[in-house]
Amino acid sequence: MLATVAGSALAALAWSAVAPVRSASRDQIFDIPTGTWARRMSGDKIEILPDHIRLTLGVRDILVLRNHDAVPQVFGPTLMMPGQSFRLPFEQAAVYTFSCSAHASGQMIISVDPYPTTPWAKTSWRAHELWWHLRLLTAHIWYRYHL
Repeated sequence: MLATVAGSALAALAWSAVAPVRSASRDQIFDIPTGTWARRMSGDKIEILPDHIRLTLGVRDILVLRNHDAVPQVFGPTLMMPGQSFRLPFEQAAVYTFSCSAHASGQMIISVDPYPTTPWAKTSWRAHELWWHLRLLTAHIWYRYHL
């Protein structure tokens, strides 16, 4: 039994190191939910978007922000009216800082990583993706249920 579990773990690790890194879409979508501004004005210190977003060239390298709130939101030099979306493709690996009215701090950091080409980079990318999705799920639950 232990040998089967160890063999399965080793096979999964080998797969994560050699399989190509793909994504169903190159868009990384974030929504600003309805009622965000009202909750902030009532004193709720909510973070509806992560303060640091990680993108990867060739995999998920287009940031999409959708404003579902009743008030305009500012991202960098762009004003998003209620119901509007903003799509920003990245073509160079770097760390970018933008002003963002959806954050209590007023800014958002976007790290754009190069495409993972080595086995270690692919395994590391997949581990970071798993961690990232767990954090987003936790934040979503926190926001939705006002915990």
